[in-house]
Amino acid sequence: MIGKFHTMVKEIKDYALKENVPIMLDDGIEFLTTFILKHQITKVLEIGTAIGYSSIIMALSSPNLKIVTIERDEARYLEALKNVKKFDLENRITLIFGDALNVNLDDKFDLIFLDGAKGKNIDFLEHFEGNLEKEGFFITDNINFHGYVKKDEREIKSRNLRGLVKKIKKYIEYLKNSNVYSTKFYEIGDGIAVTNKKEVG
Repeated sequence: MIGKFHTMVKEIKDYALKENVPIMLDDGIEFLTTFILKHQITKVLEIGTAIGYSSIIMALSSPNLKIVTIERDEARYLEALKNVKKFDLENRITLIFGDALNVNLDDKFDLIFLDGAKGKNIDFLEHFEGNLEKEGFFITDNINFHGYVKKDEREIKSRNLRGLVKKIKKYIEYLKNSNVYSTKFYEIGDGIAVTNKKEVG
């Protein structure tokens, strides 16, 4: 990444830290971009734009990549628009403002990246599975959720956090027990799941 872009990326990361906006950890984003290049991914749907960090890094890493990304928080969506414009990536990153579960798309994607509300991953997967190419992948971030998923639930004092952790565990079990999908789990970043359709026959 040339110097100018490196500085601009650092500015986004600094903003995220200051404003408490969750973005992918460095080794997680490295895994994602390497995966995209290895599998020659050309079309990505991202659920959960935040301020556009992961979309921008994906686009910078793979010049043929087109991304559609959805964000429901207006302030973050507007910040993402500014960031995408700064990098001159408007022709490759399409931003949609709204709740992903209310967005219906006709396009097919090689990769659907789930990085939105963690308690809704099953809903997201089921809502968008018709948009996944036959040989495509779902990638889900934050499968470990800051280590809470591996803790005894009695150690988690906050009721809301306990409820969220239960939903993430339910999603993990959903993936493990699926008759349709095969999933590999990686201890990278905050935990990543890579899911694709099982071969029939």
